[in-house]
Amino acid sequence: MLALVFLLVVLGLWWLLGRSPGSGVPGGHRGAAWDGPVAVSTVRAETGRLTVEVLAIGTVTSLNTAVVRSRVDGLLLEADFEEGARVEKGDLLARIDPRPYQVALDQARGQYQRDLAELKGAREDLKLYQLLDRQDSIAGQQLNQQKALVEQLEGTVATDRAAVADAELQLSWTRIEAPISGRLGLRAVDPGNLVSSADTEGLVTITQMAPIAVEFTIPETRLQELLEARGDDRPLTVEALDRDESRVLATGELTTVDNRIDTATGTLRLKARFENADGVLFPNQFVNVRLKLRALDEAVVIPTDAVQYGSQGTYVYLVEDGKAALRTLTLGPTEGERVAVESGLEGGEQVVLEGLDRLREGREVVTEADAQP
Repeated sequence: MLALVFLLVVLGLWWLLGRSPGSGVPGGHRGAAWDGPVAVSTVRAETGRLTVEVLAIGTVTSLNTAVVRSRVDGLLLEADFEEGARVEKGDLLARIDPRPYQVALDQARGQYQRDLAELKGAREDLKLYQLLDRQDSIAGQQLNQQKALVEQLEGTVATDRAAVADAELQLSWTRIEAPISGRLGLRAVDPGNLVSSADTEGLVTITQMAPIAVEFTIPETRLQELLEARGDDRPLTVEALDRDESRVLATGELTTVDNRIDTATGTLRLKARFENADGVLFPNQFVNVRLKLRALDEAVVIPTDAVQYGSQGTYVYLVEDGKAALRTLTLGPTEGERVAVESGLEGGEQVVLEGLDRLREGREVVTEADAQP
């Protein structure tokens, strides 16, 4: 009896569940797709100017960097510069104890004066010997010996003159001057230390800040476009942007194209020059680079978000007579969030921008302005 009651209860539950909405039987409606009009947002395809660009990541590099080293050995008396300051070529940076080199210069000058006086006396004797020779009063060998002595002393005086110049040069090197204009780094040696010409670290580093360069790479697939753009010898504009690409930091010109493609990465190295008068670009800084190759004046342009990709290729949805119409396209260059359409679309046509996920060919649509809340 209990088994019969249990069987009846199970059959009743099965019958009730079988009639519930959305259970899979023909009468169910739960989960059915919405077949009414779809609210969409549209944008008009524009005809205008579009700049063909190449986007890349670049590194700011200095055109000139100099490590200031001492060219003589000695005691560093002064380091007359402020770290991080800007200096001009020829500015005094440091001074080495000049006394040993002043002594060497005085010695060289003394030796030069002594040998010069000896040469002067030998030349006077030579004049006398030449007079006596014309009077046939001395032997010819004695005259020849005097000529040789004069020539020997002339060589000695020339050597002394070079020694004086070398001593003057060594003394001048005790004044360490800026070899280039730029910004100073951190001081590596403090006054009171002995410095040497063999020191590799140097006293300080100077980095040229203006003008400055940015190095970046482009894919080899864009090489032909680059060569065509540079074919008429016109300068190509390069913009350096911040990390978020929200602000243009500086504008410069492309100056150098490398002579080979890196086979490991398939990229080509380029260099652009920026005046950087305001110092906004800093060496070793990473920036986003925008290289402008050419401009399309009468291009049909739409937002990149409106473009869809599928088995039928690249396409967009248009609004025609209140219904969605699929249109395949051939796309051209891209500029930021805009893309040029080479074929398949004309200026002024309404392109669906939002609500694309529920559209299909022929689906009724209502634009955002006509949609009900």
